Amino acid sequence: MSGEIAEGPAAVLAWNRALLGEEEIAEAVDALRSGWLTTGPKTARFEAGVRELTGAEDAFAVNSCTAALHLALLAGGVGAGDEVITPSLTFCAIANVIARVGATPVLVDVLPDQLNLDPAAVAAAVSGRTRAIVAMHYGGHPCEMDELREIADQHGLLLIEDAAHAIGAQYRGRPVGSLGDLAAFSFYANKNITTGEGGMLVGRADLVRSARLLGRHGLSRVAWQRHGDRGPADYDVLEAGLKYNMSDVLAAVGVHQLKRLPEFLARRGVIAARYSQELAGLPGLWLPGTAADVRHAWHLYPVQVSPGRAGMDRDALAEALAAAGIATSIHFTPIHRLARYRDLADPAVMPHTERAADRLLSLPCYPAMTDDDVSRVIAAIRQAWGEPAP
Repeated sequence: MSGEIAEGPAAVLAWNRALLGEEEIAEAVDALRSGWLTTGPKTARFEAGVRELTGAEDAFAVNSCTAALHLALLAGGVGAGDEVITPSLTFCAIANVIARVGATPVLVDVLPDQLNLDPAAVAAAVSGRTRAIVAMHYGGHPCEMDELREIADQHGLLLIEDAAHAIGAQYRGRPVGSLGDLAAFSFYANKNITTGEGGMLVGRADLVRSARLLGRHGLSRVAWQRHGDRGPADYDVLEAGLKYNMSDVLAAVGVHQLKRLPEFLARRGVIAARYSQELAGLPGLWLPGTAADVRHAWHLYPVQVSPGRAGMDRDALAEALAAAGIATSIHFTPIHRLARYRDLADPAVMPHTERAADRLLSLPCYPAMTDDDVSRVIAAIRQAWGEPAP
């Protein structure tokens, strides 16, 4: 199976394509035939698998990573008047949920090599109103979590991992998901494992317990318990909760995607290594690296184009690849450039974010790609530089 999709007379190489097998399909069909479609035994299996992978104390499967981040803030007591430090170079979801709990996003710069939170910028941004730090593992490369943990402990702050890109990644021998007080994973259609839509919150048992209550309407018992072997559907409401739980139909897919994660990570690593080897030396093309003490999940393979040296800008490269039938993406428009959040930060204090934002381009990098697909991307990029294919 390749990453190609039919689009007009020519095959277009998609930026991402999920790799689903017969096991996922059979498990989802089994869920449908069981008659139990909402949160139930398959969700519990999926939660147990992610809990084992991460070494977290507890795990709660939800309907999106955004839901997981929202519940993380609520369970951590973040609310009106608080501040939450997070990178500007991230998706809008975290800024949105910070705003929705009544807090203020404090946007800071990233490290130029990793594009992850700069611990020095975080330390400088802490104020008397700071309640939490949200560390997004950009592209699947873990943040400098020991430094961030030290800052959080020094000031009594909640440390949340935004691990949407990073399931299976490791930092100094420890799995992502075990490095903060809480961690939020994404299983959206383009993530390293997918349930189509979905997420998971893992971490400290007391916080996940609170999140589970809040994410299930504040009910004292969930539907599986109320309508299972325990008799009448009596319940109470303990908190003003939300409905964020995952269904068994989606969890059925996740159970088998999780089993395939080592295979998926290995394939992503092979593709990234080929890009790094065969695109090296093109003037003005910055390639991502990996710190010696981490295992990268390679959700993204982001390059940067320096117009002065490359003789083209990022958009011109994207157009050249599109003309060759290759889709790309951009991760991300920084939060401080979005209309809702433009007054939150001075771009002058985020030089690395500003520089990267205008130069970043994410290449296709996913397990459904064949070796020929990878060669096609490499050849098209080298052609844009006037270089022959390797």
